[in-house]
Amino acid sequence: MLRQLRDKGWPARPPFWVELFAIGNIGFLAVDVAVAHAINAFEHPAEYIPVAFSLACAPLLLLAMLIGGPEPATRRRPPAGVARWRSALARSIGLLVGGGSLIVGVAGLILHLRGDFFEEMTLKNLVYTAPFAAPLAYAGLGLLVLLGRMVDVRSEEWAGWVVVLAAGGWAGNFVLSLADHAQNGFFRPSEWAGVVSAAVAFGFLVGVLAAPRNAPLRRLAAGVMVAQILVGVVGFYLHVEANLARSSGTIWGSFLYGAPAFAPLLFADLAILGLLGLWGLAAAPEAEAG
Repeated sequence: MLRQLRDKGWPARPPFWVELFAIGNIGFLAVDVAVAHAINAFEHPAEYIPVAFSLACAPLLLLAMLIGGPEPATRRRPPAGVARWRSALARSIGLLVGGGSLIVGVAGLILHLRGDFFEEMTLKNLVYTAPFAAPLAYAGLGLLVLLGRMVDVRSEEWAGWVVVLAAGGWAGNFVLSLADHAQNGFFRPSEWAGVVSAAVAFGFLVGVLAAPRNAPLRRLAAGVMVAQILVGVVGFYLHVEANLARSSGTIWGSFLYGAPAFAPLLFADLAILGLLGLWGLAAAPEAEAG
């Protein structure tokens, strides 16, 4: 299988890596959500749904890739013969997983909106309520999966939408970073780095969307994305260091109730998606023609 992928040149194309990005993120969300919901010991049965969804659907997407090939199937290039049925099955799986992920994300948003902030809209409740933007990670991944099945993955339009989803992720990351660090009153000045970095990344991707064929701007935005990976790695180290320094009884308790260790890795994750979108814009036939 790997040799066939190399022979067809798939690893050198953005859609292949975007599909792997979606599979990996949907799967990892099972761990992230399980840790987050363990704080209240899964008080509501619905809190198990996203974990079960991730555990089931990440392998399904991988199966779709093995059945239909590494590039998401669109209606613009229907194959013939047996390959047509394999492609149709793979596309159906992708549509099912993408639509399901979108539903899980929106439903999670609605359930989180029932938190304390929306019962009594105070700044305190906004900071300490369930992070209402967090479930939108599923919605964003669902849209990413659906995008690969509904838009020609070699077009500038597809790459532009990937950048749009990455920019939307950075906007959400800005809100999450601001709210999370506000819980301890930005005790360390370095905690502002995440807020500022998320805003900068969002601004550059919006600039690329305004001028998608501006190659120097794309390269500058790519440099900003690479810097965000470093921000994420450093943030992960600082969060882990802070948890290990806590005086709580167990290491598990320190990580469960302390700084969210995985949260800074969202910077690296979104930076990778942004880089893939920028790569897709550069590789699109429209960019070459321009």
